[in-house]
Amino acid sequence: MKQESNNIFNSEEILSQFFNLSQDYLCIAGYDGFFRKVNPAFINLLGFTEEELFSRPIRDFVHELDRVKTAETREFLTEGTPLLNFDNRYVTKSGEIVWLSWTSIPGQDNDLIYAIAKNITHLKKNEEERNNIITDLTNLNKELKQISYTATHDLKSPVNNLIALFSLLDLEEIKDEDNLIYMNLLKQSSESLRDILNEYIDKIREKNTSLIKKDQINLMEVLESTLVPIKYLIQNTGARFELNFDEVQYLNFNSFYLRSIFLNLISNSIKYAQTGISPIISISSKKIANNVHITFKDNGVGFDMEKVGSKIFGLNETFHGHSESKGVGLYLINNYMKSLGGSVEVASEVNVGTSFTLIFAE
Repeated sequence: MKQESNNIFNSEEILSQFFNLSQDYLCIAGYDGFFRKVNPAFINLLGFTEEELFSRPIRDFVHELDRVKTAETREFLTEGTPLLNFDNRYVTKSGEIVWLSWTSIPGQDNDLIYAIAKNITHLKKNEEERNNIITDLTNLNKELKQISYTATHDLKSPVNNLIALFSLLDLEEIKDEDNLIYMNLLKQSSESLRDILNEYIDKIREKNTSLIKKDQINLMEVLESTLVPIKYLIQNTGARFELNFDEVQYLNFNSFYLRSIFLNLISNSIKYAQTGISPIISISSKKIANNVHITFKDNGVGFDMEKVGSKIFGLNETFHGHSESKGVGLYLINNYMKSLGGSVEVASEVNVGTSFTLIFAE
């Protein structure tokens, strides 16, 4: 009975059924570069008849850009070296390009090559799309860096000119005490702006490795230095702060990035305050599991998360029609966080407020 079973499974008919029914692409080729046998799945894929496939050399069906490397790998096969996971492109009868991944075994006793292939066209398309996205993002980052450098550099001239004008003024000639105070405030603001611009230029000039260097940062000190350039904006809008850094006072992060994040979030809370309601900005830190969470919460106009949630961190995305909105701030925040292994979570409700939670991996 056992001998009979072996005869059944070794029969040519069973092997032929396996060859013909396989959904992978099976073929036998000669060392001379011609197909000797192909299964129906392979015929259906390429669209050529069996006679057409047998009458022309295999290289005729291979994409012209892959013919050289395909010929080179065939030489290895004829020398007795198996071929694993070799990818190349074939052109179907209709002109469509398909990617195949081959596993081929040489049979040196009969000068034949036994091969099986899988269609990986969808994987190659996904890879191409991913590479295109990476290329686009790389170019966009280069352009943003250049724009940042140009804008920062070009702003230095009018700021330095303004500071020079202040040096020419004889403040002792100003008798009105209020005007004297305002002139001093303008001078301080101009000098502060100059210092910020100089710092930005220095950072842009540095290599990326130094730009994203992490340091042990005191959160309160970063916040205080962030508020200096906008202290009069805070005073004019009546913005109030509720701070709680008791649980986490220090953070291992890039100080340049963190100040930019703080400035963007605070400025947004003031910019998008509800009419007639002074901004209340709550900033707190917590340790949750192995992460540090810093949450910014305000009582501003908010937005509909169902409508704009998926676009919140997109470049040039704006949601309130504010004249100063450019759709860059939140994009930068998200990129700063991601570049150092962190993330941002958002919650918002129209006419209630918005909260941003910065999650820093320890």
